[in-house]
Amino acid sequence: MPIFPRPYTIRNARPQEAEWLSELAVRSKGYWGYSPEFLEACRPELAVDANRIGSDAYSCKVAADKTGILGFYTVEKVSKGVYELEALFVDPEHIGMGIGQSLIQHAIELLSDYGASRLIIQGDPNACPFYIAAGAKQIGYRESESIPERQLPLFEIQIEGC
Repeated sequence: MPIFPRPYTIRNARPQEAEWLSELAVRSKGYWGYSPEFLEACRPELAVDANRIGSDAYSCKVAADKTGILGFYTVEKVSKGVYELEALFVDPEHIGMGIGQSLIQHAIELLSDYGASRLIIQGDPNACPFYIAAGAKQIGYRESESIPERQLPLFEIQIEGC
């Protein structure tokens, strides 16, 4: 069976894209039917900081084609060999097309190159099947930074080759 190239590339985000990425994150979270009030409460947590893009302990990558950015992810180093997936969002028009799968796989490969051994993920409850399909194991819960007393699933992916 032939392998077809992705119709998009994954590249480094640019600081000037941070505001657009932040809005994409809110739109993507809204895909799950959350209320406007809920999304507004989450907005600060979903924001991408332009000043962090390109820093040593923080990577922000986007999936883009000729029409623009389709999705993105960010990872941050939290300790030796351990990174956290800070964000992974796909534009709602492109959810279900494999972009999220490509982004999580790219993150895992990037972290393997960095010598990481673990990727920690605080996920939205609606994204549990996605992360499990990507090889994550649920290791507990963490309280949301946006919504007091809301518990979010916490996952871990062991990175091969370390």
